[in-house]
Amino acid sequence: MDLRFSIDRNSPVPLYFQLSQQLEAAIEQGKLLPGTRLGNEIDLAGRLGLSRPTVRQAIQALVDKGLLVRRRGVGTQVVHSQVRRPLELSSLYEDLEAAGQRPATRVLDVATVPAPAEVAAALGIAEGAETQRIERLRLTHGEPIAHMRNYLPRELYDFDRDDLEATGLYRLMRAAGTALHSAHQSIGARAATAAEAQLLAEPPGAPLLSMRRTAFDDTGRAVEYGSHLYRASRYTFELQLLIRP
Repeated sequence: MDLRFSIDRNSPVPLYFQLSQQLEAAIEQGKLLPGTRLGNEIDLAGRLGLSRPTVRQAIQALVDKGLLVRRRGVGTQVVHSQVRRPLELSSLYEDLEAAGQRPATRVLDVATVPAPAEVAAALGIAEGAETQRIERLRLTHGEPIAHMRNYLPRELYDFDRDDLEATGLYRLMRAAGTALHSAHQSIGARAATAAEAQLLAEPPGAPLLSMRRTAFDDTGRAVEYGSHLYRASRYTFELQLLIRP
């Protein structure tokens, strides 16, 4: 691990917290990749001029967050970074890209299908009308983070696998002339089925975040309906709350 950390002993912020924050930032920015060994606490403490209990506390804070793991005979290793996503009308691909998370896409299926009742109601089209159904697995640093299924009005879009593997869906929609304006979104949680767990590299029954979204263009027309599942161990939504006047 060849990183430099800045510890300010005159700051009111506890030393362990300064170190844990900088380690967490290095993990999120991809400077410390999954599998990276941090070395033992004695070496790290000596290199930083900190006490061993301070270093231990910093590491434990990240172990508690699921970013580091202690393994007997191996030492402390980076597990993965936690993706924090603001609740706004943006694509997961672009959010990951902006955060330096190295997004990639595995396209599982692209097909023209009749709209199920739920999809038809969301898109404001007749049940059975043609839609393009897109099913993808989103990865970051080579690990799966989300399973995404999207339905698009067939008369508006015709994306192929190469398009979808190269970039995010909203970027493709904008390139096709869509001015995205707003969305209605609901968030929930449930346990992973065996098939979902296998796709997302989680044990069966693991907690997953679910999200359903209908996106609208600047004319108010529904242009996309998505049903997504995210690994709760890797992913959080962030909200800013304001007091109503």
